Amino acid sequence: MGKKDKKEAVKDAELNDSTANETQVEEVSVEEQLKEELSKEKDKFLRLFAEFENYKRRTSKERVDLFKTASEDVMLAMLPVLDDFERALTHIEDDKEAEELRKGVLLIYNKLLNTLNQKGLQKMEVNAGDVFDADLHEAITQIPAPTDDLKGKIVDVVEKGYKLGEKVIRFPKVVIGQ
Repeated sequence: MGKKDKKEAVKDAELNDSTANETQVEEVSVEEQLKEELSKEKDKFLRLFAEFENYKRRTSKERVDLFKTASEDVMLAMLPVLDDFERALTHIEDDKEAEELRKGVLLIYNKLLNTLNQKGLQKMEVNAGDVFDADLHEAITQIPAPTDDLKGKIVDVVEKGYKLGEKVIRFPKVVIGQ
């Protein structure tokens, strides 16, 4: 081989090395790009999956809440009937001649109350002397407190309150001592 041939061979070898290096750099960059795209797609998938899980949980909770309070309209319509039964029992109690009538009305009242309780209706227990809570009671009026210990407390309960499950469907109407 002559000097020219050797120089050309060296140039060819250097050219092949630089081409190989460029190809390696391109392959590495293509591989890195694919890895980056894959990680982006994984992240996107995980976010979408988490969002879907949250959606399922939220709709499931809403469905349970709906079933718990689906009968709210019916319960609200029945509360005045329940109040009327309580008023009737109060007035019949005074009349000694209507003992049989009282037993019949009491039987119907208890049956209605038990049926509504089975469907989730609960009476809110409020008594005179309890502390007034604006979140749980509806104040209809204030009167001068009969005693100092009743100031800011409930003096009288005008109308009973009821809950359906955990939701208050009718707040108890109370009179507050001032």
